[in-house]
Amino acid sequence: MFPRLFEIGPVTVYTYGVLLAAAYLGALQFALVRAKHRGLDPARIMDLGIFIIVAALVGAKGLLVIVDFDHFRENPGEIFSLVRAGGVFYGGLILATLVAMWYVRRHRLPVWQVGDIAAPAIALGHVVGRFGCLFAGCCYGRPTDVAWAVTFTHPEANSVVGTPLGVPLHPTQLYEAGAELLILVALLATERRGRVFAGRTFWLYMLLYAVSRFVIEFYRGDPRGFVFDGALSTSQAISVALAPLSLFMLWYLSRRTQPVTAHHAAAAHGRTARRRQA
Repeated sequence: MFPRLFEIGPVTVYTYGVLLAAAYLGALQFALVRAKHRGLDPARIMDLGIFIIVAALVGAKGLLVIVDFDHFRENPGEIFSLVRAGGVFYGGLILATLVAMWYVRRHRLPVWQVGDIAAPAIALGHVVGRFGCLFAGCCYGRPTDVAWAVTFTHPEANSVVGTPLGVPLHPTQLYEAGAELLILVALLATERRGRVFAGRTFWLYMLLYAVSRFVIEFYRGDPRGFVFDGALSTSQAISVALAPLSLFMLWYLSRRTQPVTAHHAAAAHGRTARRRQA
């Protein structure tokens, strides 16, 4: 598509790297706005966001190395490259979640409230990031004859990530960006409706993403690791585990915690504002 944004002398600015940075920064800013509206310390959320970004980068690349070990064994220098290929989203999501849980517990932040703040921000960042995948040619789909197929022609897409050139492919990057956008809309539209409790938005995101990723994987054509004798991709196996876990956590938290009403939320925000003024 358009892997190189521009070049200045010996320096090449890759489209994927720019959009990846935009995804992280946009998600972080969105999370900061949401945290401020809920009376949480923006400075703490900023620090947490930096930890999450680093963990997401390391986790995504780490899982990519695992599922495509042979390639990185032959090309070890690419392990540290982020400008053209980032990694497997699930790896970043899992490690970032673990690091976030450590951080919020260490600083005594409300764990599930922070998760509810972060979930829509993750979805937003993922929408932008998948456009970076489209421009780079990575995360490509299987050959197809559908009317909306995409055909890659840039030789760098083939040399860097093995994208087939001149072959109509499912635009799986757009499938996932669209799915994440729908998830984002669903999270924002429902987070104040029904029986609201801490952790609902976060685990609803996990559930919806697991389902959408499981389905989209059937249309993926890039090598990404397989388990159970090739029956499932690595990401599908994670989705199979994550979906029932999400359902259980939604059930568990709904029974364990008191529902959050608009009155309680306003009162909590008022108490926080009075403490700041004092």
